[in-house]
Amino acid sequence: MAQERVVYINGEIVPESEAKVSFRDQGFVTGDAVFDATRTFGGVIFKLKEHLGRLYDSLKYMRLDPGIPQHQMADLTMQVLKANQSLLGADDDYWVIQRISRGVPIGGGKYKPTVIIECNPLPFAARARYYRDGLSVVIPSIRRTPPECMSPRVKVHNYINLILADQEVKAQNPDAFSILLDINGNISEGLGSNFFIVKNGVVVTPKEQYVLAGISRETVIELAQGLNIEVQEADVDLYDVYTADEAFVTSTSFCICSVSSINGSTIGDGGVPGPVTDHLQTAYSGLVGINIVGQYLKRLG
Repeated sequence: MAQERVVYINGEIVPESEAKVSFRDQGFVTGDAVFDATRTFGGVIFKLKEHLGRLYDSLKYMRLDPGIPQHQMADLTMQVLKANQSLLGADDDYWVIQRISRGVPIGGGKYKPTVIIECNPLPFAARARYYRDGLSVVIPSIRRTPPECMSPRVKVHNYINLILADQEVKAQNPDAFSILLDINGNISEGLGSNFFIVKNGVVVTPKEQYVLAGISRETVIELAQGLNIEVQEADVDLYDVYTADEAFVTSTSFCICSVSSINGSTIGDGGVPGPVTDHLQTAYSGLVGINIVGQYLKRLG
């Protein structure tokens, strides 16, 4: 176990190789599961309370009872992180993820939920170039699931809508990132990422009703407000993006990363990061006590 990460699963902390989920688990059979993911900075977990708050909101939306109160989920999360801490490499960090599925049927229309807490190293080397070059974004033909069908604000295992969109984009450009339009033709979000533009010094991001409101998104909004940078939540169409001065995405792993182009059209003057994005990246680094850009760039070959 000393050389292998451990995972919490249904009341036990075991080596990852010993963790098993039934093939009848509803998370596998139907995608009936929720999750949330935070990360560490220098080994210190970030905004666990906020992430677990969103997790339990998702559970309530899905009418799924994990059988574990939120404070106990926090304690178990810290136990798993502590048990895996010694396997973290120098200047590396973890995703820290909670997963709850409806579980396996036990008769009478009832289920025994599956609860998992895991750590996964962040892919700094694989994504380092995006901090140097910016992200190339492509808009797929697939639209984001509208709130009339299922709220995009709930963080569920069923990512098929976003995955199909990402596959369509990567078939055209394997290095591109997908950002979907909502059903009204406005920018929504991508696979695990929120989208922002900057125009005339104002930061603009899509309305929360049509996206999963990321904790990193919320953090950037708070940082911008603290820097007296105006932030607006508004409908953002492709004209707005094509004519923007800057654009960036936020996510748990990226924190904040510049977008260099969309559908092949260069954003602003093409330089990344732009001045507002750079200001926000610096503020984010100050908040977490880690140079978030440097942590990626030092992995460049």
